Amino acid sequence: MTLRDFFERCAEGAQRWVGQDCVLCAAESGLDALCSSCRGDLPTLTECCPRCALPTPGGAICGTCLRTPPHFDATVALWRYEFPCDKLVHALKYRARLALAGCFAGCLASRPLPEIDLVVPMPLHRRRLRERGFNQALEIARGLARRMDWPLGSRSAVRLRHTAPQTGLPYAERAKNVRGAFECPLDLSGARVGVVDDVMTTGATLNELARVLKRAGASRVENFVIARTVPEGPKPGELGSSEAPER
Repeated sequence: MTLRDFFERCAEGAQRWVGQDCVLCAAESGLDALCSSCRGDLPTLTECCPRCALPTPGGAICGTCLRTPPHFDATVALWRYEFPCDKLVHALKYRARLALAGCFAGCLASRPLPEIDLVVPMPLHRRRLRERGFNQALEIARGLARRMDWPLGSRSAVRLRHTAPQTGLPYAERAKNVRGAFECPLDLSGARVGVVDDVMTTGATLNELARVLKRAGASRVENFVIARTVPEGPKPGELGSSEAPER
């Protein structure tokens, strides 16, 4: 057990003794950041494309993924990126409600997930990391790796460039904006990699990271995300067009 694991266990013990309030309704929620009622009200994704997690009839692969397959192989998304899920993402990312990272990790771990050889959190550029003080994707990935007993590659991917905000850019420009933004210093030959992120908007950033991971030898890349934006009317060739706060 690492020192960090020890302190996390101590924190969980303290929460069990003291308890905490639900982030959304302020009711007592015990160990969890969400009470069972609020968790049940979150906007779930039911039938969706197994590759990009956008809604499709019968859960079939969507036309976009058939025409232009992304570099990642599959996506597991817990909820739609809409109220109140968006408020939870904001609370973690901008108000440092880190207990939500553990809650999100637990929700992901409760899903039927494939076997993974390495968990890779979406990296932040060092400038953004200094501003925020933590990487929300790493906090979620850490909890998921511990619950699933998977290796965590906290430094398996590096963000080389501080990219311009993706918000407002069309899909083609988003893909161009993140091109060459990542590096993988490891030999991932044959590895099945799970990439953890908070929100999947168009999928351009996740697609670029998957490209880099596969270039490093990964045999399969799957996305595990908390929320997926669902566009009202996606344009042809896009994985989605709704906006989410920029990382």
